[in-house]
This record gives sequence, C-alpha cells and structure tokens, in this order.
Amino acid sequence: MENNNYKSGFIAIIGRPNVGKSTFLNKVIGQKIAIMSDKPQTTRNKIQGVLTTNDAQMVFIDTPGIHKPKHRLGDFMVQVAENTLNEVDAVIFMINAKEGYGRGDQFIMDLLQKAKTPVFLVINKIDLIHPDDLFPLIDEYKDKVDFDEIIPISALQGNNVTHLLDVLKGHLPEGPQYYPEEQITDHPERFIITELIREKVLELTREEIPHSIAVVLENLEQRESNAVFIQATIVTERKTQKGILIGKQGSMLKEIGKKARKDIEALLGSKVYLELWVKVKKDWRNKQSQLYEFGFRKDEY
Repeated sequence: MENNNYKSGFIAIIGRPNVGKSTFLNKVIGQKIAIMSDKPQTTRNKIQGVLTTNDAQMVFIDTPGIHKPKHRLGDFMVQVAENTLNEVDAVIFMINAKEGYGRGDQFIMDLLQKAKTPVFLVINKIDLIHPDDLFPLIDEYKDKVDFDEIIPISALQGNNVTHLLDVLKGHLPEGPQYYPEEQITDHPERFIITELIREKVLELTREEIPHSIAVVLENLEQRESNAVFIQATIVTERKTQKGILIGKQGSMLKEIGKKARKDIEALLGSKVYLELWVKVKKDWRNKQSQLYEFGFRKDEY
C-alpha cells in the first residue's frame, strides 16, 4: 500500500475490570474477538485487534482489567497490563460512566503519570447516565492526570466511537502497515475458540463458577469438506464446580456447547462439531506450571 502519509501504531486499552474494553474492541473491529461478560476480570491475555483503513492501521491491545491480585493468575494479569504501557504509541484509559471514580482508578492513574505516550480518558457507557452527570465526572478526573483529550462514548451503541478513532489516528506516527488488510487479530483461531467457550461458561453459570476455569483445546481438525471437528476441556478447581458445569444429565455442558458452537461457526464460517469435557485440577491458578500449560506465559509479554 503506497501512502507517504500512512499512519500506524499500537494503542493500549486500560482500565478497571468491567468498564467495557472488550465491547469497545469488538465494536471497532466489527467482529467478536474479545469475550464479553458482566463479570469483572474477563480478559486474561492481551487481545490484539487490528483496524485497517485506507490511510492508517491501528493495533488495539485490550489489557486485563487492573485489580488487586488474589492469586498468581491475578499477578500475571496485572503485570501484562502494566508492561503494555511501555510498548505502545497511545493509551486509552477507559472508565465506566455509571460507576464513576473508584479506588482502582488511582492505582491506574499513578501508572499513567509515568507514561511517555499520549493518554486519552475515554468515558464509556454514557448511554447509562443523564447528560447533566457527565460534566461533574469529567471534572473529577481531568485534574488528576494531564490527559491529551477526554472523550465520552458508548461502545455498545457506537456513540462517538468514530470521533475517538479520528483523534487516535491524529496522534499516531507515520509508519508501515504491520498486518495484512484483511487480518483483524494476531491471535490464532485456536485461542479465540477457547475464549468463546469460556465466555459461555461465564454467561451460563453466573455466580456459581467464579474465574476458576480455563479452556484447553485438545483437537481441531477438518474432517469433511465443510465441517470442523473440535474437542476441548474445561478445567476447574473443585469437584463441586465440575458437577455444576456438567449439570443434571449433562444439561449445562450441552447448553455451553450449543451456544459456543454457534459463535465458533460464525468465526470459522463453517459447520462445527464440538465435544466438551470437564476436568478438575486443584488450585491450578496458583501453580506456575499449569498457568504456563494453559497459555499464561509471562515470557511472551
């Protein structure tokens, strides 16, 4: 692509859990690559989404929500988010308009004080508040960090998202197109498939199953001309959780599989046969070897 003024860069999305980072990323990319849940701390790895236009390429990194770690997996998630700030061209600090200023925000803003790149305060979920409540919210944040700009949006409805993208593009350096035009993420399909399964577990089990699950893809193969065969294991920490995940006469596992299969078929564009199992690995979130086995590898970040 020949364009002397072509702009490109990496943009981190950082914020407390459940502010809508994944919803924003999926909206921008136009396809589901980051899982969404009303539970906090849904995102565990950096999810890179790629938006390519005729004059720019923006590579978004959806970091894990900053929170006080309670186990090694939590330490990993926070470390990933902190490291991301040092390797990007711009930072979006996203907050939830309905929740307003919270204790976790100060920790993030202390990190942002050290950032050498442009930082934008993005106030998400403005559709959930009265317009008159927006200005006091802006006043609460604007003096704490020297933000390059403050932009209110609704990621879910798309309000002001185009304006935000234009502002970001204006701050990116001139550079190459890092990824092919049609590529929307650098994560392999295998990773997205496991995330889609994990999303359905979070959605269907509600408070009964916390974030003590991992999904491992055991097998993925094309067996027929237009069908993909997938086998995956849901790993949890306790036998009681295994019982909940399987459900009465396997009803819960069937429902998880049914909903996940629908999203995976949309992702792959073909018919999918999905087999799921549940295994117990006690206290896996505190065991470095099992964190590594399930894809949480600090050396890659």
